[in-house]
Amino acid sequence: MEVSGYNFPDELYYDTNHFWARVEGDVVVMGTTDLTQRLAGEITFVDVPEEDDEVTQGKPFGSIESGKWVGRVYAVVSGEVAEGNEELEDEPELINSDCYGEGWICKITPGDLEGDLSKLMQGEAYAKWVEAEIAKLDQDQG
Repeated sequence: MEVSGYNFPDELYYDTNHFWARVEGDVVVMGTTDLTQRLAGEITFVDVPEEDDEVTQGKPFGSIESGKWVGRVYAVVSGEVAEGNEELEDEPELINSDCYGEGWICKITPGDLEGDLSKLMQGEAYAKWVEAEIAKLDQDQG
C-alpha cells in the first residue's frame, strides 16, 4: 500500500517505532520502513546485532545513523537473534536502496510469535496510524 507517497507492503506487520516484520518459516525478518529511511537521509552506519542476542519487543537493541540523524532500532518481536545482516556493516545504504529487501536488519527466532504479532499493525489499521504520523511530521516541519 502507498500512504502519502511512502511504500508499505501489505504483507508486512508494522510497529509504532517504524519497523516492519515479515514471517519467514520459524524466523521473523525485520527492518525499517520507507518513511524512516527517507526521513533519515543517507544511512551511514547500522549497529547490526549479534547472533544469539536476546531482544524484547518494543525495546531498543541497536542504532541507525545518517548524516543528520541517529535513531534507535527497536525489536518487532521478542526472542533470539538468528542472524544479523552483516552486509549492512559495509553497505549501510542498502537500507536506503531496498529497505524491505536487501536492507533488512536482522532475523529473530520469536518466543511467542502469535502474541507478538497481535501487538503489531497491518493493512487499514496501519495506514490510518501512519497517516496521522505523517501529518504530525508535516505539522512539525511546516
